[in-house]
Amino acid sequence: MANYFPRWTNRLPLKVLVCLGVLGSALVAGVWYYFTPAYTRVGYEPVQPVPFSHEIHAAQLGMDCRYCHSFVEVAAHSNVPSTQTCMNCHSQVQKESPKLVAVRESWATGKPIEWLQIHKTPGFAYFNHSVHINRGVSCFSCHGQVNHMPVVFHAKPFSMSFCLDCHRNPETGLRPRADVFNLDWRPDDLNVPLFVAKYGKPPGMEQKDFASDAKLTQKEIGLTLARKLGVNAPVANCAGCHR
Repeated sequence: MANYFPRWTNRLPLKVLVCLGVLGSALVAGVWYYFTPAYTRVGYEPVQPVPFSHEIHAAQLGMDCRYCHSFVEVAAHSNVPSTQTCMNCHSQVQKESPKLVAVRESWATGKPIEWLQIHKTPGFAYFNHSVHINRGVSCFSCHGQVNHMPVVFHAKPFSMSFCLDCHRNPETGLRPRADVFNLDWRPDDLNVPLFVAKYGKPPGMEQKDFASDAKLTQKEIGLTLARKLGVNAPVANCAGCHR
């Protein structure tokens, strides 16, 4: 009996399965690599109802983060400033600026400004701002160089690996609590003798004398602070972040 199909079609099902396997693997790899906060969140820069510039207020005018985000040291969540906070200055400064129309309307009507939230922790993850701030974790570690952003954008991925990298090695992100809100701070800015007098000497350097021109690395500073402040970031216990 004659064959209805050519001989090469005998291997067609196998070829189809191989192609589907390759395509499926590529699809899974693409989703695994690109559907992460590093790609879906980093760079997010919504247009806000008021064109507020952190670069002007924080970098140029030197305003402290806590003037607007006043709960950050004492509450789990950082607050967005109320219209009253804006009007403390702008009832006198730039009070006729067209950029502040939404602020004046909010003040006149009592309706809050509808700011668009940029940084948001997933509902299944627990994060407490005050705990991190009071242990020497700067705004810079999670939010980037906000003081030099004309428009705030999402600078860090906020992924699980991003958090765990810091929890496993907290010394990489700790700084003296007096400099937590100084987003331009660098380890070379540290007054080492004063630091040692307050927090002690770095582990393994207890016998060393520190002159006024001495320098410490970020790791040495972080290890000293972690020991002095009792930093014990949850790593092995999932309940530390998923409660």
